[in-house]
Amino acid sequence: MEYYNWILAFHVMSFISWMAMLFYLPRLYVYHAEHASNAGFTEVVAIQEDKLYGFIGVPAMWATVLSGSAMIALNPGLFQSGGWLHAKLTAAVLLIVYHFTLGRLKKKLQSGTCDKSGKFFRMYNEVPTILMIFIVIMVVVKPF
Repeated sequence: MEYYNWILAFHVMSFISWMAMLFYLPRLYVYHAEHASNAGFTEVVAIQEDKLYGFIGVPAMWATVLSGSAMIALNPGLFQSGGWLHAKLTAAVLLIVYHFTLGRLKKKLQSGTCDKSGKFFRMYNEVPTILMIFIVIMVVVKPF
């Protein structure tokens, strides 16, 4: 348990980095979808999408998952502290699913087979915000 707070700090930093990617990548998809006819523009956006997803998003997601798992392994009594952890973990799984859907959508956008509009991506961009709000409330307030 002596390293628990260090792991917690790393978990929070990883989560912040992951959320930054989850917030910004769909915004790039808006630009990509709305300017699909401009090949030069979409080439630049595709590079940004690849770097954001691969170099920030994927490592941050794994760092978040692994550090969270380490905290649970070090303190399994957390599961006895109420339903808040179960709710938080459910939301975290939904964020992971959302993360991988962004990867699938990235491939479709870059291959020119994506039929989603900029409006869709603007709406889809709200999913991580809602989940993040829920996760923070579960961790800080622990309502149940």
